[in-house]
Amino acid sequence: MTAVHTTDAAVPTNPSAPRRAAPDGAPRRRGGAFDRALPYLLLAPAVVAILWLIGWPVLSVVITSFRKLNLRELTRGEVVWTGVDNYTKILGDPEFWTIAVRTVVFTALVVAASVLAGLLIALLMRQISPFVRIVLQVAMLLAWAMPLLAATTVYQWIFDQQYGILNKTLVKLGFDSFAGFSWFSTGTSTLAVIGLLIVWQAIPFLAFSLYAGAVGIPKDQYEAAGIDGASAWQTFRAVTWPELKPLLLMVTFLSMLWDFKVFAQIWAMKKGGPDGGSTTLAVYQYLEGISKSHFGVAAAVSVVMVALLALLTFQYLRRLVRSQEGAL
Repeated sequence: MTAVHTTDAAVPTNPSAPRRAAPDGAPRRRGGAFDRALPYLLLAPAVVAILWLIGWPVLSVVITSFRKLNLRELTRGEVVWTGVDNYTKILGDPEFWTIAVRTVVFTALVVAASVLAGLLIALLMRQISPFVRIVLQVAMLLAWAMPLLAATTVYQWIFDQQYGILNKTLVKLGFDSFAGFSWFSTGTSTLAVIGLLIVWQAIPFLAFSLYAGAVGIPKDQYEAAGIDGASAWQTFRAVTWPELKPLLLMVTFLSMLWDFKVFAQIWAMKKGGPDGGSTTLAVYQYLEGISKSHFGVAAAVSVVMVALLALLTFQYLRRLVRSQEGAL
């Protein structure tokens, strides 16, 4: 018996025959121009809405920064262009640079303290028992849910000169010099109290975010480090830190965005006092725009704040992009 061998070349092909179905059952065909444009058409309404809600206010602030827009011009509808006079006014004011430096230093210290505290608590939650962890998480959630103004009022009571619980506790511990001590007598001490308040409010978000990243680290890496005889610090450097670094950079970047423009706590605490000693750029912008009705100057301050924030976060953005590219 002779075996019959068939090859692909021996099978006749008909160009006019219908195409075979794809393995998944869907016919293979080239999409038309409409099919290629359909994803962009579906995204177009969202893109337009975002540009309108975000892009137009930003453009409006930039345009306003080149105008003289006081209460008189605002009520009469007059358009008076001043060029870069608003920028010249604020950049030539020594008080502005004092406030800018104060804002940058305050932001750096608050971000460093809050991120460090959040990281330590996140690592602590991996080591404690489940019951204690749940109690700690509930306590942080309650602190996180507390309104800003309510938390600010509580801190004012705690640090009150005459009736504050902190001064009374320190006196009972033997520190008699804190009897009637004023925590709001200088701008530095006032910012210290405000910074403590901001750190206390920021810790829950940072701790939960970093804890979520920490629990995702494979346990076998820690077991391998333990077998190799690595110490706790060596294990943190070799295992925990490389895994948490991208997430740590991201939350640090977000903290810088939030803390640089913080306003409610500073204004509710002492309105930038005493004698402007706790005034930051956000408060300075409010004083110029709302209190003095110099809306053009306030818009220029906003643009300068965005520029300073971009300079501060430039390195963090570069490292964040690099870390994400390396993870791909």
